[in-house]
Amino acid sequence: MKIAFVGKGGSGKTTLSSLLIRHLVASGAPVVAIDADINQHLGPALGLGEEEAAALPAMGGQLSLIKDYLRGTNPRIASAATMIKTTPPGEGSRLVGVREPNPVYDACARPVELDGGAARLMVTGPFTDADLGVACYHSKTGAVELFLNHLVDGPGEYVVVDMTAGSDSFASGMFTRFDMTFLVAEPTRKGVSVYRQYKEYARDFGVALKVVGNKIQDPDDLDFLREEVGDDLLVTVGRSDWVRAMEKGRPPRFALLEEANAHALDLLRATVDATYEQRDWERYTRQMVHFHLKNAESWGNERTGADLAAQVDPHFVLGESVAAPA
Repeated sequence: MKIAFVGKGGSGKTTLSSLLIRHLVASGAPVVAIDADINQHLGPALGLGEEEAAALPAMGGQLSLIKDYLRGTNPRIASAATMIKTTPPGEGSRLVGVREPNPVYDACARPVELDGGAARLMVTGPFTDADLGVACYHSKTGAVELFLNHLVDGPGEYVVVDMTAGSDSFASGMFTRFDMTFLVAEPTRKGVSVYRQYKEYARDFGVALKVVGNKIQDPDDLDFLREEVGDDLLVTVGRSDWVRAMEKGRPPRFALLEEANAHALDLLRATVDATYEQRDWERYTRQMVHFHLKNAESWGNERTGADLAAQVDPHFVLGESVAAPA
């Protein structure tokens, strides 16, 4: 199950995503955690020290390896160099799962020990000195989008992605790659403005969106969010001594998380799991192709010198019925 956390910068989306990752791992579920935010705070939120987090291998730095592996023997892709962030899989492509070992995980993922188990953590990587002034951050997140395009995940398996802040996620088709998107909103006009943007942009793509109210201090805050987001408000969370200790680098055992916040995480997981029966792999594949053709026409064909529309396998539908990842 693929889960995105989005929201205004400072809303608490990284904190909430890290709590759900801990919650899932504590239950014994296999989890891949991906930091796709420019600020790269997910590692520290999961307990890594600054030096450990800085040493994580950037997915963007392994893009050639990722492309070469995922290409497999797909005859429609002339070379790994002609693959772009939106390239869809087809017959002969290598697919990836949540639990398996593969060269992509070997190069890009590192285990993060948490209470009761571990999550695989992958990061896009921060801007480098060479990027400053010349590169768009979405060139970094392209590796994540390509990975998700080739991912076959099933029930009880989780990929949790901490996305870029605000509406920047719509600079690519990655916003359609998830079973559930949780938008973390504070009870402020700025907090709900991101919700309105996301709701509007996602309307035509069948994006499952729920709001998690954060930093709720009193009944007036709750009433404000209910008035602004209506039935999309799933749950709210308030002040947490556990989170405060975690932010100081001294988290207690996860089992000591406040009962109300633990119940909120239970609800997030149940909401994600309930989407499994509504999965539509044909629509998922169709949207993947839609954004690939848009990117090919806009810049991809010129950049690669190839007709990227020819990479589309019209008979291929990604899904659990496809052969198990190689």
